Amino acid sequence: MPNYIQAEEGNDEVIAELTEGQKNEMAKLHMEVLEKKREVVAKYVEFGDFSPEKAEKINAMFDKHYQKLEENNFIAKWDGKRRHKH
Repeated sequence: MPNYIQAEEGNDEVIAELTEGQKNEMAKLHMEVLEKKREVVAKYVEFGDFSPEKAEKINAMFDKHYQKLEENNFIAKWDGKRRHKH
């Protein structure tokens, strides 16, 4: 059975509360994805498409994103704030 609560009365948004085991599982999965992304960036450097400086900036962005996930207990924030207006 899912572990979730309603954020506010009348709000359809569902917020999960992960157990420690679930948080650990999500941390492991996100870390695997992060490592693969770092491999891709390293290949771009190897092939000469990215400079090492650009790779450092990209990896720093990945680290910042992972840190934000940790702060949010690995709950994705899909609030739609980044949608483009057309």
